[in-house]
Amino acid sequence: MIYLDNSATTEISASAKQKMLEAMEIYGNPSSTHKAGIEARRIIDEARENVGAALGVIRPDPENLIFTGSGSEANNTAILGSAFAKEKRRANKIITTDSEHPSVENVMRKLEKEGFEVVRIPTRGGKVDEEKFFSALDDKTLLISMMLVNNETGAVYDVKKLFSLAKRKYPGVITHCDAVQGFMKVPFTPKTISADLISVSAHKIHGPKGVGALYISPDIIKQKKIIPYIIGGGQENGYRSGTENIVGIAGFGAAADEAKRNISASVAKVTSLRDVCEKAIIEAGAEANLPEGARAPHVLSISLPDIKSETMLNFLSGKGICISAGSACSAHSRNMSSTLLAFGLTERQADCTVRISFSEYNTEEEIATFGEALKSGIDTLVKINH
Repeated sequence: MIYLDNSATTEISASAKQKMLEAMEIYGNPSSTHKAGIEARRIIDEARENVGAALGVIRPDPENLIFTGSGSEANNTAILGSAFAKEKRRANKIITTDSEHPSVENVMRKLEKEGFEVVRIPTRGGKVDEEKFFSALDDKTLLISMMLVNNETGAVYDVKKLFSLAKRKYPGVITHCDAVQGFMKVPFTPKTISADLISVSAHKIHGPKGVGALYISPDIIKQKKIIPYIIGGGQENGYRSGTENIVGIAGFGAAADEAKRNISASVAKVTSLRDVCEKAIIEAGAEANLPEGARAPHVLSISLPDIKSETMLNFLSGKGICISAGSACSAHSRNMSSTLLAFGLTERQADCTVRISFSEYNTEEEIATFGEALKSGIDTLVKINH
């Protein structure tokens, strides 16, 4: 199998697997005060330090970095938790983009039904429309929620510039960054991008599925600008109730530690693979959908010549090659990708677009094999269509 769908999920690293196996032997509840519970708590504390270090946060307090069940849950917690933190709100405007992940966009639709004003800023060509952003920004703005890296196009949004200028003008505005696709791919820290809330996920960096994390700045805690989304026994300092997934959290910590140590070499290799693949897909007769501005090293969106993405996916799958038509979280939806339309593709182009995404585990030989299979698929399927 040649696996080129790393934006959907990644292979678990050996170090993460080993840490998870060790954690399986510690079966105490981390909320318990006996020896087994203390051992379980130690595992969580170590993982929190590792994930925090990968985010550029040294020894985060439990209230500043909470573990969640996924990146989607982290996004929900950040947005809903800050939107409903105050019973009496003078500000009720939320600014986001027109190409966010479903775990952000669908929450925005819910908030609109609750009476919030949601402004979606265009991202044509993979660039946030700064003029429309600053036109929408005013003293009624409660929250800005914007992804760092687009999961379908690989476009890197300039959250650093937009968040910092927004905070300079309106210091009270809350800034949330969905950094799930950018974590350990694009360099950032909460401070460098002026983010109050940051969502990340384990399974995008060779950790296990079913565990994410939400960074919450000390100022947000101090000013009580966020409330828990999941209520219960008060775990994770009250911000995320439910007995912690110790095995998953242990794997997340190990994956984050390894990714931090290897980030320079990893990004260099993945960028090289992407560039080799870009040449291969052009030679095969496809077209790369390249963002106008900065782009992430691990994502490549391509449009096929009048071949539906699902048809090509099935063709390549038959040859043992795994790619994607877009976000795995919305792959079963029958709706057209709003992200690709926002990028500027026509409906026909969007319906014929696939995504290739890489990790440092991939090789140039795999890319060459993929390129040959893609060319064979295009030659075969175009003839069938005509």
